[in-house]
Amino acid sequence: MSHRRKPLAIALGLNSVVLAAELAGGLFAGSLSLVLDAIHNLSDEVALAFLVLAYSLRAGLSGRLVQSANLINSAGLLAICAFLFWRAVERLAAPVPVLGTVPILAGVAGAVGNWGVVRVLRRPSAEDAAIRLAYVHNLGDTALSLAPAAAGALVIAAGTPVFDSIVAMGIAAFILIATARSVAGSHRELLWPAEVACAHADEGARHSTA
Repeated sequence: MSHRRKPLAIALGLNSVVLAAELAGGLFAGSLSLVLDAIHNLSDEVALAFLVLAYSLRAGLSGRLVQSANLINSAGLLAICAFLFWRAVERLAAPVPVLGTVPILAGVAGAVGNWGVVRVLRRPSAEDAAIRLAYVHNLGDTALSLAPAAAGALVIAAGTPVFDSIVAMGIAAFILIATARSVAGSHRELLWPAEVACAHADEGARHSTA
């Protein structure tokens, strides 16, 4: 199954670059919107890493690995985004200086990086339900990464960091709602991931019955 593991590893590498750039840029510039997008990419990082690992293990373990990744990923993302949403609300009352140029550059770079992940996963996503979930997720992330760029532009244009907090609240709310809906709508796949277990598990089952 190396033909699927290879694009997943490339996607993981691209996402790692996006994560590092956004997190470092967000902390340096004081941009909460950029940090939130980095946290969202951290969720993708965990999912992709577990998928790479799943294709490196024997078939019987891969489905349980995807299940664990889904549950941990969703719970962690909800908790972190709820905390950062509250931090954004606090910043509305006590604004923190934001270097608007950094989220613009990092946000655009993040969108380009996420699009690269989408391109890499497009072909294998047609054959594997678990990879297809990662593909669809990163497709949405491509547009979401432009939100910090918009926040940076507003900060520069208006001369006030309050817009970074407003955009951060919007990003956090979007992630919270989208994750909650995903969990509610896909609870069977999250808890019993037979339909989203990687094709590696399916092929292992076929070999065992042959």
